[in-house]
Amino acid sequence: MVSRKVVVSNPTGLHLSPAGLFCKTAVEFRCSVKFRTNKGESNAKSVLSVLGACVKCGDELEIICDGEDEKQALETMVALVESGLGE
Repeated sequence: MVSRKVVVSNPTGLHLSPAGLFCKTAVEFRCSVKFRTNKGESNAKSVLSVLGACVKCGDELEIICDGEDEKQALETMVALVESGLGE
């Protein structure tokens, strides 16, 4: 298991479009991909779970990957969040 904390920088947080991109990227990996906020833990491979986390700009996510390709998944997911999730 590997994890890293990252701050959401895009102005709208994880609303539908960025949440879709976040999930689409997470499902490309065989390992489990989750994230933790101060509100709890969510499955990054589920759009409903991501939207339900109500992640806003400035919120800190701890991305947690566990499994076969965990290191690559973590690097990719962190880079995606740091890049602004397509916005």
